[in-house]
Amino acid sequence: MSYKNFPMVPRVIFGRGSFNQLSEILAPKRSGINAPFIYLVDDVFKGNPWLTSRIPLAYEDRIIFVSTEKEPTTTQVDALVEDIILTTKALPSGILGIGGGSVLDLAKAVSIMLTNEGEAKDYQGWDLVKNPAIYHVGIPTISGTGAEVSRTTVLIGPEKKLGMNSDFTPFDQVILDSELTKDVPTEQWFYTGMDCYIHCVESLTGTYLNTFSETYGNMALELCKEVFLDNNLSQIESQEKLMMASWHGGMSIAYSQVGVAHAMSYALAFLLGVKHGIGNCIVFDHLEEFYPEGVKVFKAMKQKHNIVLPQGICADLTDADFDKMITITLNLEPLWENALGKSWKSIITPQKLKELYQKM
Repeated sequence: MSYKNFPMVPRVIFGRGSFNQLSEILAPKRSGINAPFIYLVDDVFKGNPWLTSRIPLAYEDRIIFVSTEKEPTTTQVDALVEDIILTTKALPSGILGIGGGSVLDLAKAVSIMLTNEGEAKDYQGWDLVKNPAIYHVGIPTISGTGAEVSRTTVLIGPEKKLGMNSDFTPFDQVILDSELTKDVPTEQWFYTGMDCYIHCVESLTGTYLNTFSETYGNMALELCKEVFLDNNLSQIESQEKLMMASWHGGMSIAYSQVGVAHAMSYALAFLLGVKHGIGNCIVFDHLEEFYPEGVKVFKAMKQKHNIVLPQGICADLTDADFDKMITITLNLEPLWENALGKSWKSIITPQKLKELYQKM
């Protein structure tokens, strides 16, 4: 039997206020005064000096504010790469992503595409990236996606929503500063935190499960329950525990895989532009058949935090729309195999999927 030799993030700093050490972290990585650090920053921080004034710009360094109104796309990556190539005198010293999962995924994808030919859509899949990415740093400002630790960067392309899953995708450095998450709105906090919770449920109940994934998944699951069900955490404790839940939840997927909720929410994102966290919640709410205990706890968390999910998002779809979503979903074979085993095609049919989507 041959086992995958997965990379992990080689350097991580954890601590409230650790963002202030960014300058000393980056200094040894600068490859010349004409080789800038490019900061991709969620545009929610535009005009917010509390964060932006602490970004250590020098020489040709620059900040690019990116919108996260929509899920990141391959064309967005290509446009960022072209902009960086046309406006820099040398290959950048590094790419930094400061934001949620969308911004972190964009930073990973841009760092890959600066050293690999072609378009971003050419690398959607498993182990298609040939050349190492340039130095890239992830600084999450919301917790739950696991993007800070995963070996993928999930993008919507012209034909599918799929990640660049490769050994060159993980960040070279991650800064986990829970203070950066202090202003996240309650609903966004919940949806993104549930991405982590659903990661864990799908990993821990999957056929790919092994002790590596199980250990990380169990830690993340318990942390999610502490944050979203218990009442005995301070705000700072809650922020720090959710940040670590996100990390462990992302790690649990390394030797495992996600499942039904992610497979189905990818199609919602592709066709309807539903963002990842809320899309997972909308789907997971209807998956008692596959994850009875996980959905039961999810509904308790939802009730506790007074979360009302959107209803009827698929109400006006045509048969052609459903067919497109079903095709996208069924193409994610590793996710289905993890969820239901090698005979998954006898369990999940196009009609079954259509009935599930119609409930949404």
